[in-house]
Amino acid sequence: MRLLRLIEFLRNRLKAVVRLCLAFLGCLILLDALLVDKEGAHTWMEHLPGFWALFGLGGCILLIVLSKWYGHLGIMKREEYYDE
Repeated sequence: MRLLRLIEFLRNRLKAVVRLCLAFLGCLILLDALLVDKEGAHTWMEHLPGFWALFGLGGCILLIVLSKWYGHLGIMKREEYYDE
């Protein structure tokens, strides 16, 4: 029941949660730009501030989009599927 209340609480404050996550991502990029030594980088993209944070975010978004697409191809069924 606590988890359900937590999910409801966060869902009711979705804009604040999104802003908090974006602020956290911004802090990660800032810390990466200021504190991380990039001399051992293998590619030119790794020299960009926040590359790995943005790479991870892009990977998560891609994973969500692809799994939803795959689910709508036929894995997901209507709720009344068994009633027929």
